[in-house]
Amino acid sequence: MHALIVTCLVLVIALTASPVAGQEADALRRELDQMRRGFETMKEQYQKSIDALNDRLKRLETTPAPTAVAPTVPPPAAQALQAAPPGSGLGSTMSPTDLLRPREPFSLYGRRGSGQLLFDMGIAGDFVGSFAPHNVQKSGAGTFGAETNRFFPREVELALFGQIDPFARAEVRIEASESSPGAETTVSLAEANLTLLTLPYGFQAKLGQMRNRFGLTNVIHEHDLSFVDRPNVLRNFFGDEGLVEKGVEVTWVPDFLPFYLEALVGAFNGDNAQAFGYGRITQPLMTGRLRTFFELGDTSAIQLGISGANGQTADRLSSTILGYDVKYKYRPDGWLHPLLTLSSEGLYSRRRVEEVVEVETLVDTDGDGIPDTPVTNLVGKKSTRDAFGWYLQGEVQPVRRWAFGARYDASQFPDRPGFEKAIEPYVSFFPSEFLRFRLAYKHTDRDRTQIEGFNLNGATARTVNEVFFQASFILGAHPAHPF
Repeated sequence: MHALIVTCLVLVIALTASPVAGQEADALRRELDQMRRGFETMKEQYQKSIDALNDRLKRLETTPAPTAVAPTVPPPAAQALQAAPPGSGLGSTMSPTDLLRPREPFSLYGRRGSGQLLFDMGIAGDFVGSFAPHNVQKSGAGTFGAETNRFFPREVELALFGQIDPFARAEVRIEASESSPGAETTVSLAEANLTLLTLPYGFQAKLGQMRNRFGLTNVIHEHDLSFVDRPNVLRNFFGDEGLVEKGVEVTWVPDFLPFYLEALVGAFNGDNAQAFGYGRITQPLMTGRLRTFFELGDTSAIQLGISGANGQTADRLSSTILGYDVKYKYRPDGWLHPLLTLSSEGLYSRRRVEEVVEVETLVDTDGDGIPDTPVTNLVGKKSTRDAFGWYLQGEVQPVRRWAFGARYDASQFPDRPGFEKAIEPYVSFFPSEFLRFRLAYKHTDRDRTQIEGFNLNGATARTVNEVFFQASFILGAHPAHPF
């Protein structure tokens, strides 16, 4: 009887426990289903986010940066013009009638982030230290004249540049520098010009004040030069500031040739006192240039150019300057910088000059009608003076941060007798692409000592030895230079 009671109790407990276990299993199953659905939802959201980021990355990779592209690549606005349908009045092949059609206004604000400027701006600083013996300082015949044995700001430049609309861009450069030792820093307008991008038949026009695109080096500002100072031939022919003029340049790149060719012609006031100086657009300084470019395989390329300028001096005498330039670069596969760079530029000057010469004549002093007494008179005489100068530069950059180079100069003087030659080795160190330090030594030999400017204050400067130190930096945007 006792065993029967125990058996019944066990059966009752088993029957009551089975529904409870089943309920817990159902609850766990429902909870797992909810977690699985939540995980699937989260997975879909993450996949959507990943796809959106991938699409944004592709758009950024395919969109060219506005300030890092080479000048040969058109800006986004110019690309939009090229992609415009025929007959829309847009594009680089507009006809003269297309220019008369009304067009919608254009703004870059939509392409840039909220609160950003519609143009780029940057600051470049260039500081130089010049060291030489006392006789060079006394004569003022060093490379930097009165700034010898000083550390001075050669150029601090504020640059503003950008797209005005699809049809034009502009740039303004303001420079500050030390004009003389101990003097206050002076501020001047270095460049201010407008470029019309979409003239008919593929022409472009640049108007305003600009560094003329004459030769290879003149267009480059001091902080972007491959060496500390401008080559002697450019300073002798165009002055310390180079050829900076006010006027217009028209360029044309024909698209039917099997190779690249850029043709340029300009008309300017002719304010450069060293080479011209008349300064009137009625008798303009006319310039011209042809430039071409060839790739010599996958690792090297060469650029060739010829230039010419013709104007009048302040005395209204003819002055003509012709020039050549060549630049070669070799960059091995996989390198981010050239291993070898070679460049050369030469100028030939032919100008009319007026010299004062002594002319001895015989005069009649005793009244017998026969000239018998020599008399010396000063007479102005016009003649033609020819001068030639050139330089050759080579640079090796075996590693990304260090470059080693040298430049050889040989030049006559276009306005007076004399000849000078110089050799300048240098080394450059780049902590980054926005900061550079350079150390150079320059040895100059001149064939004459009795030339104005070489023997001031009784100090001869026939042989000059100088050491230069240069520090340059860039803040903000900075446009790329061609080749």
